[in-house]
Amino acid sequence: MRLLPWSAVAVALLAVSAWGAETVASSLAEPLLAVPRTLPNFAATGLVKTARPSPCEDEMVLVDGMYCPRIEQRCLRYLDPPGPYHYYRCAEYARPARCLSRERQHLRFCIDRDEFTRPGEELPANFQSYTDADRICTGLGKRVCRESEWNFACEGEEMRPYPYGWQRDPDACNADLGDLFDGRGKLKDLRATGASHPRCASPFGVRSLAGNLEEFVARDGTRPVSPAMKGAYWQPSRNHCRAAQTAHDRYYRGMETGFRCCGEVP
Repeated sequence: MRLLPWSAVAVALLAVSAWGAETVASSLAEPLLAVPRTLPNFAATGLVKTARPSPCEDEMVLVDGMYCPRIEQRCLRYLDPPGPYHYYRCAEYARPARCLSRERQHLRFCIDRDEFTRPGEELPANFQSYTDADRICTGLGKRVCRESEWNFACEGEEMRPYPYGWQRDPDACNADLGDLFDGRGKLKDLRATGASHPRCASPFGVRSLAGNLEEFVARDGTRPVSPAMKGAYWQPSRNHCRAAQTAHDRYYRGMETGFRCCGEVP
């Protein structure tokens, strides 16, 4: 009896799922070249899942998974020399991060792929306050994102420190820019479109969650709602997913402030 090489056996095993043991028996009796050249349509057999259309509106992304409220991310090395900002920008984090919560929470929601942009404009809207975000999102049938939702959309179930991974990439997002102020000491307008930095995307495909604009969110568990700002902006800053700016009230707006909306899954 002639034994087939391992490659032939592998092809024969693949045939089992499509044609059954009887077909495999006949193929084993033939030389390897006798195996049909056309493989079966596994999608049609149900062995391969086809992608389902997103239930979210156009220009929104579905976020669905298990979120950890409390995490530990350990920085292995920092970018800046010793000084007041030495422990500010982390060049590389230890992998994996640790979930410190007893249980994870299931989150399922829709979030804008990009920061809010007015119709007919290319750059995301700035000089937006939390009250602006609340009014505009509500008018669109959406709502301001909760901080936990923003965190999860940024880091994914891996709990990435940066939306794109574990090592800081100064070119991935619209961040770490120099020459921030004009001759009058005013912050320059250095906004960019989400499409201009395709690598600045989270595991769910949400863009510009690090840098570009500081985005207003609603802090979880606060009554009345207390705002926070997430993502920093184009300055050299922390820019990691869990970082938050809480010094400003719901009426603050500046060159660097914007938002994106969230919504329930239909």
